[in-house]
Amino acid sequence: MNEQMRHYQAKLDWEIDPSDLHEALTAGGHVIVVDARKPEAYALGHVPGAVNIPHRTMSKLTTDRLDRDALIVSYCDGIGCNASTKGALKLLKLGFRVKELIGGIEWWKKDGYKVRRGAKP
Repeated sequence: MNEQMRHYQAKLDWEIDPSDLHEALTAGGHVIVVDARKPEAYALGHVPGAVNIPHRTMSKLTTDRLDRDALIVSYCDGIGCNASTKGALKLLKLGFRVKELIGGIEWWKKDGYKVRRGAKP
């Protein structure tokens, strides 16, 4: 495999777009969505079923309830936010299998998928 192929394969291994995430959730895939933003942002609108674990608080203790066999998808606001990247890195260091949602909640909404409001998933 040449360098360019490795690059594109890595992107697919490490990222997921809203359409693929929606499809995985609809099909009942073994996926846990983690909103890495502050609780206030989560309450204003989040991916339905997402759990809120702000990246600054991620630790072994705060992630204990996550299923280690699931694919964890980390997201934040969108292209102007790197909370999802920070969260994905922390989750990876904690031993989870992780992907980052391309475009965050902004592109999730742009693609027409519903959001849930409030502090509970």
